[in-house]
Amino acid sequence: MLYLDRPAWPWRGRLWSHLISDVSPAELHVFAETLGVSRRGFDRDHYDIPAERFAMAVWLGARVVPSRELVRLLRQAGLRRPKHLARPRPGPPATHPRPEPPATRSPGDAALPALRPR
Repeated sequence: MLYLDRPAWPWRGRLWSHLISDVSPAELHVFAETLGVSRRGFDRDHYDIPAERFAMAVWLGARVVPSRELVRLLRQAGLRRPKHLARPRPGPPATHPRPEPPATRSPGDAALPALRPR
């Protein structure tokens, strides 16, 4: 089943809804494509839907529920993707440092400290 909250989330001068599936991400992607929503609207476990597409989403079969209900349904289905699990963390620093370029200083630069790129 597909669920949607009312367009109440402002961003860039528009109001937005959240669209979820309690079955699978595949069902969600197919529905969003049918609705004409770009894949860029997908965020971890839901699509951000502009208010202009709300009526069409309901007409196509999405059920309107409160925002808190969306989160509950995602958790219940095991499809909730919290931010800390969805985005990869930066990896460890490189094991080998970059080679330093040779210092090129002219005699007039003796009073200036050597600058190294970071």
